[in-house]
Amino acid sequence: MLLCFIDESGSPPKPTKAEYRRYFVIAALIMHESQWHGVAEEIRQLKNKKEFGVKGEIKWRYFGSDNNDKDNSVAHLSQEQRDKFRESLFEIITKRKSIRVIACAADALAAYKTAYVNNEDDLYHYTYKPVSERFQYHLQDLSRSVGDKQLGIVIADHRGKKQDELFRKEHHKLVDSTSTFTSMYENYVETIFLTPSHLSIGIQLADMVAGAIGRALNAKEIRFAKMIKPSFRHRPNGKIDGFGFVRFPAKGWGKPSGGS
Repeated sequence: MLLCFIDESGSPPKPTKAEYRRYFVIAALIMHESQWHGVAEEIRQLKNKKEFGVKGEIKWRYFGSDNNDKDNSVAHLSQEQRDKFRESLFEIITKRKSIRVIACAADALAAYKTAYVNNEDDLYHYTYKPVSERFQYHLQDLSRSVGDKQLGIVIADHRGKKQDELFRKEHHKLVDSTSTFTSMYENYVETIFLTPSHLSIGIQLADMVAGAIGRALNAKEIRFAKMIKPSFRHRPNGKIDGFGFVRFPAKGWGKPSGGS
């Protein structure tokens, strides 16, 4: 069984705010069920190291120098220590060659120019769709390579009752669809599982991955996104575009504000 943990880089921006935080990212961290205990134990050991002493949830936003969240689990660390902690955290992912990262980066400015993205929920769901499809493709690839059907489940962060209900509905529209424009999710098991991020190591790691990619796109700080690049799902030639990293929408992504 493959576990697909997903989380996003902050909240999807409103149409009026798209130009100020242009790129919204949903990232997936995929691991086999048998790997979870090893990953979780290494993270516990890392948090308990004397030089860190981190207690509580790990979130990308906590590592910013100006974060004043009362629940910030790394508030007691210097910026140098925070960066070292992040490096060690990402090494736990990248040293495991079978762990895979998939991400979709939505250009909110371009997305809101389409006829079908009108609000934050639309932006979220259309950013999630390519991630869900690539997870299905990953399961298919593994099935062919091992000669046995590989199954997977998606585990996502709980965001609120209304948002969760809408997300679950949109997920099932994808999974249950018979449209020729939608992937067949025959390797998926059950529904999408939604849980608070502070209770899930996997979701916290997905949050860190999404945050690193979002920071690279929005602030051009590529240090940590570059670290996790080897873990992206990739083609045989090593290319990740369209395979482990998807841009949405295809038309107008990354163009100047006045572009079409």
